[in-house]
Amino acid sequence: MNNLEKRVFQYLMDLKESRNYSPHTIHAYSCDLNQFAQFLALKKIDNIEDVNLAILRDFLSSLYHRNASRSTLARKKASLSAFFRWARQKGHIFHDPSKGLMAPRKQRSLPKFLQQDEMESLLNSPDTSPAGQRDRVVLEVLYASGIRAGELVRIDLRDIDLEEGEIRIRHGKGGKDRIALIGSRAAAAIERYLKDGRIRLASHCRKGESAALLLNKFGERISDRGIRRIFDRYADVTGERLKITPHVLRHTFATHLLENGADLRAVQELLGHADLSTTEIYTHVTQTRMREEYDQAHPRARKDT
Repeated sequence: MNNLEKRVFQYLMDLKESRNYSPHTIHAYSCDLNQFAQFLALKKIDNIEDVNLAILRDFLSSLYHRNASRSTLARKKASLSAFFRWARQKGHIFHDPSKGLMAPRKQRSLPKFLQQDEMESLLNSPDTSPAGQRDRVVLEVLYASGIRAGELVRIDLRDIDLEEGEIRIRHGKGGKDRIALIGSRAAAAIERYLKDGRIRLASHCRKGESAALLLNKFGERISDRGIRRIFDRYADVTGERLKITPHVLRHTFATHLLENGADLRAVQELLGHADLSTTEIYTHVTQTRMREEYDQAHPRARKDT
């Protein structure tokens, strides 16, 4: 393992152990940085200190000439910038070579979300079996709180306060703790599951009782992959219109709050966004929806009037 590969490995371990990034995010960073390492190997460069801005530009240019999309180039640039910023902070390099690095601006697509009737159909889809009770908790909590799937699977029983309607999110994105709010329906779903479904799922565990809220069929903490399988189970709710994912429920949470008059900064806090500009994308969604409703409802909005 050369000097550069060693630093990449240390960086990825830091994301996993200190910052609690999701496995999916770490995998994406790993792919981007390993591709960059392969590019450097062709140039006989194996030391992080030998990387400069010209080399970084050359790397992105090589991807551009291989018809990489603007979205891909923007992601590669972001991965490189984050890595070299970390290396500078850790003292592995004296200067950050990614400063001044530009990539084509990523086209920002509007978040996809469920309509309220679709959301109701989804929430009513699980049955009353132990797994169904758990699935309903997954769907209700994600929609009620807007938390990420990676945050959901890490929730322990001690983190839940049903009386106050709160869940403590420990070591969320960026390693920060915060309080997520849930409503009465999500709290009721959790209470039913704790009194019945979870007890029956826990009885299958041979490794000792788990502290986790959400258990799989073996009575162990459910994984990110297990959450994805739950969503695949209810994919027919929206048919071909939209693939339902945990992040779609996060988008739905934010969009429905804003549509019903919630303050943008309050939504920012609830989502755990560090920057308000990240949350502002949802205002474009509600404005687009408002325009569509206006065009459909106002008698002098349609072109044929």
